[in-house]
Amino acid sequence: MSLTRRDFARTTAITGAGVALAGSVGALATAPNALASYDTDSAEGAADAGHGAGYGPLVPDPAGILALPAGFTYKILTYSGRTRLESGEFTPSNHDGTAAFDGPRGTTLLVNNHELKGPRVNWKHPVPLTEGLVYDPAASGGCTVVEVRPDGRVAEWVGIAGTSTNCAGGATPWGTWLTCEENSDRAGTNGMTKDHGYVFEVDPVDRRANRHPEPLKFFGRYDHEAVVIDPRRGHAYLTEDDDEPNGLFYRWTPPKGFAYGPGKFRELADDAGVLQAPKCYDSGGRFVDDLSRATKTGTVYGVDWVDVPDRDARTTPVRKQFGDGEVTRARKLEGMWWGDGGAYIVSSYAREESPVQHDGQVWFYDPRRRTLTLKVLLGVNPDPSKEGAFDGPDNITVSPYGGIVLAEDGEGVSHLFGATDSGRTYPIARNDLNIGTEEEPEYSEFAGVTFSPDGRTLYANIQDPGILLAITGPWKRQRR
Repeated sequence: MSLTRRDFARTTAITGAGVALAGSVGALATAPNALASYDTDSAEGAADAGHGAGYGPLVPDPAGILALPAGFTYKILTYSGRTRLESGEFTPSNHDGTAAFDGPRGTTLLVNNHELKGPRVNWKHPVPLTEGLVYDPAASGGCTVVEVRPDGRVAEWVGIAGTSTNCAGGATPWGTWLTCEENSDRAGTNGMTKDHGYVFEVDPVDRRANRHPEPLKFFGRYDHEAVVIDPRRGHAYLTEDDDEPNGLFYRWTPPKGFAYGPGKFRELADDAGVLQAPKCYDSGGRFVDDLSRATKTGTVYGVDWVDVPDRDARTTPVRKQFGDGEVTRARKLEGMWWGDGGAYIVSSYAREESPVQHDGQVWFYDPRRRTLTLKVLLGVNPDPSKEGAFDGPDNITVSPYGGIVLAEDGEGVSHLFGATDSGRTYPIARNDLNIGTEEEPEYSEFAGVTFSPDGRTLYANIQDPGILLAITGPWKRQRR
């Protein structure tokens, strides 16, 4: 059923949902799931909000890899060019999205994306072309599966190979990983032999299920970033990281009667279900063209859904199939995570291409109410090289200790940081591995932030050179 502009305005007026118009005083006390409010005109709120939250200051790492609060430690699980797969090749580089699953005999299984774009000759350590697990032999990317055993030993093998620019993705309720290609090269472009821009399913437990990989074309062909599955209603939600024009997030509705489970996606036709893009309205019924318009946390938009004309983008990229006034866009739509009955969605930043500039937004989509609520807003960081304000959130996870944890992919210093339910931010880790020079230091982004199933370990990646880390310590529930 379509949620019209009039319906949304009437509903919010009757229920007193506390909708805050963009730029107005935030109705934080009554807006559902809203975090503390700071303005896009200032980056200071993000830094100051951390007072009293978290685990204390970060302690520099003598090894020059990862600064952590006192009492926390880390272990390197995989390191590109140093650790090896079961088959003997080096661990591939450019670690990105990750999820953790319970494995057999007390193990933890992690599926780790490798964001490698273009021909294999461009990379020293591409994902090995393991027989039976290859989609396009010309492509460099893919996933590895990392097994962490109870005694601490680690094993790693290929889950899928021959895919391109595997960025984020998402875990399914039935225990598999959906890996997303953030590259939509056609066959014949950049040396590729098959079309790209798809989602693939990887089973961390059943290796046989990964043989002869097939793209899940019903999710559409575009520069995918992340995906989550609504375990109750069956919808999939997906983000697109693109610009000119800005990208979209999507909802896929499965065909009637479809039963989810391992391998079930392979039974669907390429055009199965319905792929749609959002059209948002404020509480006054006014169309919202871009999510950057929201300048206060607590802002709530109603969401309607518009069918995608050609999901495989045979002649026109999906995001360009819509004209002005037809859909709501956002810059750098990145990580997603399902939690609290809805989807958390990250927009990493917005610059001149967007109506309003910012250095990060986190939205919460409530499928029951069909609303988007702005939960976290980071103003433009005036000096990313200094400790303090955070910028450029990318991958996200919901913390078992309350709030969310975000991986920074901004400028300058790079962190893992948390945000409490009331919006206070605090540092968890800092990347101390300088891949630049002493005169011009450079620090890679964090990615793949996810907790172990028992909540005791936080896993995260340093993308360049490609390091998978396990962080443990005195985790505690964060006060609001």
